[in-house]
Amino acid sequence: MAIEETAEIAATTDTTDTVADTVETTAGAITYPVAPGYQLNVRSGPGTNHRLVKVLPYNSRVPIRCQRHGQKVSGPYGTSDIWDNIAPGQYVSDAYVKTGSDGFVTVPCG
Repeated sequence: MAIEETAEIAATTDTTDTVADTVETTAGAITYPVAPGYQLNVRSGPGTNHRLVKVLPYNSRVPIRCQRHGQKVSGPYGTSDIWDNIAPGQYVSDAYVKTGSDGFVTVPCG
């Protein structure tokens, strides 16, 4: 599903606790919330064995540029091997990001 389609669906969904509650558009970029009560480690690659780049503060929102499979991680949104690329060389586990999906919500990383 294209990003534009995701934003359109989110804008027209009326049920609670859905993608509509999750997706926010800021300056043309769709962002997703990090799980409440968590500071999220940002890694240089798709796994906890990769270098820690920074830690996102509580109540952060992240853009997802692309996604890839990597180390399986358990978090507040389940167990997932999907890692979200939020900036060049910066990955977060999708298990800590509320995307409203158990699969990819954007294109695979090249």
